[in-house]
Amino acid sequence: MKRLLQGIDQFQTKVFAEKRKLFTELAHEQHPRTLFITCSDSRVDPALITQTEPGELFVLRNAGNIIPPYEMSMGVGQEATIDYAISILKVEHIIICGHTDCGAIHSLIHMDENQLSPPLRQWLSVADDVRKAAKVMECVDEADRLDKAIALNVKLQLGHVATLPVVAAALQLGVVQLHGWVYCIHEGSIKEIICTDALIENVLG
Repeated sequence: MKRLLQGIDQFQTKVFAEKRKLFTELAHEQHPRTLFITCSDSRVDPALITQTEPGELFVLRNAGNIIPPYEMSMGVGQEATIDYAISILKVEHIIICGHTDCGAIHSLIHMDENQLSPPLRQWLSVADDVRKAAKVMECVDEADRLDKAIALNVKLQLGHVATLPVVAAALQLGVVQLHGWVYCIHEGSIKEIICTDALIENVLG
């Protein structure tokens, strides 16, 4: 806690002071162009990775960057956040960003042997197709299996987010683009997985 309090003091006395004009402008409105959906993992810092300023990214985080499809969403927080981003903020891009060494996906593909709490098991079951695929995919070793499952999960969640009515409508109108990324922690690099054109073909047919 001491470290956090020191950080707040440094932010107020140095960072805020240097960017006072920006924060004054942001005090009453925001105009982010991108909704950034990623994992809650402490090693993933969207603003640091993309080198963006406050107000540029609208961020949604959870374990495993998972988005329930429309038939499972029931108006939960994820759907409400996405709806707000598109309907109110008028974002133009939605990025789903997974990352290497993801603990949530590791737990998912080993769900059968792991003792997971009921809430975590229920949440991860939204990505059960990834678990099933990971069982039969050809892999060099378990690290390779995890990497492939992480990338597959990003693709699955892109498909899920496209089932939400507000997203489907925005895709149909061409006012939103979807992007899938995997952030490589040890390299500091981003690998693009899939983008809008192929997804529209698959989802909107």
